[in-house]
Amino acid sequence: MDRLIYTAVSGLNASLNRERVIASNMANTHTTGFKSEVLQAAPTTLEGPQLEVRALSSSGVIGASMKQGEIARTGNPLDVALQGQSLLAVQASDGQEVYTRRGDLSVTSTGVLQNGDGLPVLGDAGPITVPPGGTVTIADDGGILVADPTTPDEPPQRVDKLRLVSATGSQIAKDLSGTFRVVTANGQPPGALPVDENAQVIPGALEQSNVNASEVLTDMISAQRLFEMRTKLVETARQVDEGGVRLMRIDS
Repeated sequence: MDRLIYTAVSGLNASLNRERVIASNMANTHTTGFKSEVLQAAPTTLEGPQLEVRALSSSGVIGASMKQGEIARTGNPLDVALQGQSLLAVQASDGQEVYTRRGDLSVTSTGVLQNGDGLPVLGDAGPITVPPGGTVTIADDGGILVADPTTPDEPPQRVDKLRLVSATGSQIAKDLSGTFRVVTANGQPPGALPVDENAQVIPGALEQSNVNASEVLTDMISAQRLFEMRTKLVETARQVDEGGVRLMRIDS
């Protein structure tokens, strides 16, 4: 009985984790540049002469699927879709450098370039700022070009460049805000990913979420049914335990 309870309860916890991940992915089906979270579940066997028969379920988010989402043309000169596996560096609320695939950019009233999450976009020397009143466009290599409307015959001036980085060979993890950070060991301060010199962007376009809505809905139904099955196991264990108690009373 004890073995059944342990197995069922650990399975319920794993099901709850799975449903949280599915709910997060479903909620971000239409979020620009969102990368679906990936959950991994594995059995964990307790060691000991009386415990090795118990295989508990352990689950957790191991990362995100970096599969590229569909590219949608918007015509907005400040929208950029990143090509390949490169990431865009932005500044988190705690001042750390974090990374995203979200490229719906805009300019604040103070001239700071930010993405759709309101995070300042980083360039060669920190957060990118543009002169007020200028017409901002973005080149294929991520260069920030500003044209003066008062002198339309003059070519746009390059004022900065998007910090486009590569995560190849580095370990990154997705945080609760949806951005990626470099994983460090032993509590060391987070590092920064190297610049990808060959990175290219598609101006006037956005990368959509890579979540497949139909697959997520199917996963949600499957997860709910599995949770119900594991709940019935706990109820079955209770009924068997009560039946055994009644038999012991009859014998006595």
